[in-house]
Amino acid sequence: MKVIIAASQSGGHINPGIAIANKIKKENSDAEIIFIGTKRGLENDLVPRAGYKLKTIEAYGIVRKFTIDNIKKMFKTLKGYGEAKKILKQERPDIVIGTGGFICGPVLLAASKQKIPTLLHESNAFPGITVKLLAKKVDTILISFEDARKRIHNAKNIVLTGTPTKFKDIKFSENEKEEFLKENNLMQNKTLILVFGGSQGARPINNAIEEIIENNLNKNYQILWSVGQSQYDIIKQNLEKKNINIDNITNVKVVPYIYDMQKAMLTADLIVCRSGAMTITEVSICGKPAIFVPLSFAAENHQEFNAKVLANEGAAKIIHDNEINGNSLNNMIEEMIKDKEKLKQMGNNAKKIVMENVEDKIYEEIKKLLNK
Repeated sequence: MKVIIAASQSGGHINPGIAIANKIKKENSDAEIIFIGTKRGLENDLVPRAGYKLKTIEAYGIVRKFTIDNIKKMFKTLKGYGEAKKILKQERPDIVIGTGGFICGPVLLAASKQKIPTLLHESNAFPGITVKLLAKKVDTILISFEDARKRIHNAKNIVLTGTPTKFKDIKFSENEKEEFLKENNLMQNKTLILVFGGSQGARPINNAIEEIIENNLNKNYQILWSVGQSQYDIIKQNLEKKNINIDNITNVKVVPYIYDMQKAMLTADLIVCRSGAMTITEVSICGKPAIFVPLSFAAENHQEFNAKVLANEGAAKIIHDNEINGNSLNNMIEEMIKDKEKLKQMGNNAKKIVMENVEDKIYEEIKKLLNK
């Protein structure tokens, strides 16, 4: 079996692709898997790190403004379509899988034209424009949330599977939690707030946490704060100007990136983060209450729709980019952590949306297409 997976730019697109690839390899060790991405995204780090081959093409997001720069990007994406056709003719895959993002446009369209079976996975509750445009072209669309079904029209086949992730429903012992806290110089018996904004951080969230630290508002809780690799040095300098040493802040541990996010989530009492589809899935698997800060300029405002999936279950609260600051975030945190039983119930509510056997369901759909 030879499989091509189109995935690019963010971990929210790439990690599901890697999870699907790992499942295929587990079921079929002889399978050959090649990823197609761009030269600009996280795929250049994550895909080789996962042990898979990566080929790149030119591709950019679908644009709605008439500018010279956008016209150039459109022509480059058309070139990418030609590059995708060439790769598919060379590799002759048995199936082409897309896991979201604009890279899926040229790659899956080329596969459809060549009569190669196609499968597209949509992680978000509000499908992106690329998914909507490809709906009539691809053989099967997999969705993570039932809410997405009504927003995809004229599709040949839609199947609810959930989002594939490396997170597992595991038990995390008190000893393991204590070890994690110790490794991060955090206290054992103080409420832990985990804060992150994706691999590159989230400026509105980071600004609010800076204000909380500057004004010493977090007296009743401690923070594990992943600021994002691109923002770490900037925040370090900002804090230095206020005579705050980033490595020695009371009740706060600051890191550029958290590599074992599941351990961090399982240890935390409350999570503050963006609401990408992968994050929603991971928070629910860990059964944790959350404060979501949807990315305000996300396409189709899809992060807010994602956040509402858990908010509607009583598992999360939402605060927007234009509302968040040190005081508003601190007030929300304080209000939530003062009722431990309610906080625990919110975590239990988060588990209600967990989809079981996600990778198995996806692999079954792959087999169906291969056996047609």
